Amino acid sequence: MEIALPPNPAQCCGLALAVAALSLALTALLRRYALWRRLLDIPNARSSHTAPTPRGGGAAIVASFFAALAAASHMDMLPPALVWTLMGAGGLVALAGLIDDHGHLAARWRLLAHFIAAAACLYALPEHPGLFGAAHSSSGGFLALLVCGEALYLVWMLNLYNFMDGIDGIAGTEAICASLGGALLFLSGGAPGLAAAPLLLAAAVAGFLYWNWPPARIFMGDAGSGFLGFALGVLPLYAALQAPALFWGWMILLAVFICDASLTLARRALARARIHEAHRSHAYQHAARRWGHRSVTLAVAAINLFWLLPLALLTALGHILPAIGVAAAYAPLFALAWALDAGRDERESSA
Repeated sequence: MEIALPPNPAQCCGLALAVAALSLALTALLRRYALWRRLLDIPNARSSHTAPTPRGGGAAIVASFFAALAAASHMDMLPPALVWTLMGAGGLVALAGLIDDHGHLAARWRLLAHFIAAAACLYALPEHPGLFGAAHSSSGGFLALLVCGEALYLVWMLNLYNFMDGIDGIAGTEAICASLGGALLFLSGGAPGLAAAPLLLAAAVAGFLYWNWPPARIFMGDAGSGFLGFALGVLPLYAALQAPALFWGWMILLAVFICDASLTLARRALARARIHEAHRSHAYQHAARRWGHRSVTLAVAAINLFWLLPLALLTALGHILPAIGVAAAYAPLFALAWALDAGRDERESSA
């Protein structure tokens, strides 16, 4: 894979500050636009908020991040394939979400857009590392299986991020923590030419998070949450091209969202609930009803900073085996999600 030059610290920091400021300003404009167009999330029985709130602010993340990617590409700070994937395939995911934010896009069409974006991403990959770090194989059957697995992984990542965007600040906080942690993994794990992408993504999210911090003045919407899930699924694939341990480091960084969403979906599927319908039975939603949005969002940040980041670094740098690092990260988080009744509705939880 063609690797970009290691980022110049001064250039990278300057660009990050600029993209954060742009995202901050664009979110303010989108809030005014949403109020004017009456694009509001009206509270209902499945909501975690109590007041009508503008939605669609995540488009500011996408727009400001795309501007940063264009600038970074011009300065040779990122591989062209990664820039194309994030702007081209990621743009399709964001567009489908934007249409849904403005009205309604049937689930089948959203899913089709997601799989097309995943296929475009995999086409742009210089090779296919596989989710377990397997090297490119000349076997057609093995390669087909590998590509299908990677496509399902990407579609699941972008959808689980949408599922987890249900209380104020949580999706933005997770994105910043994972992106900054991922940039650190790239810098310390031998892939500094990839570090600019997650750093600039964190900056774009930071500008939006100012408006989305509890109590939120605007929501992210599907355009933002879907794009973030896709971007945070693509970056680990590019990490895997450098070293399998880097991929597993990224998976550890994203463990809070992966554990909660996966357990909730599995439990609801076993209970024969309509898994495609909106609900508020995630672990973080149960926790927010007990302790409030701000407390839960801060707890997610603390878990990322003090537990998952050290484990991710130890795994990515080869100090512990990936299996041990992943088990140490995921086991307590699955246990916590279970204890918080992930996947059970409120009546079952309170019984």
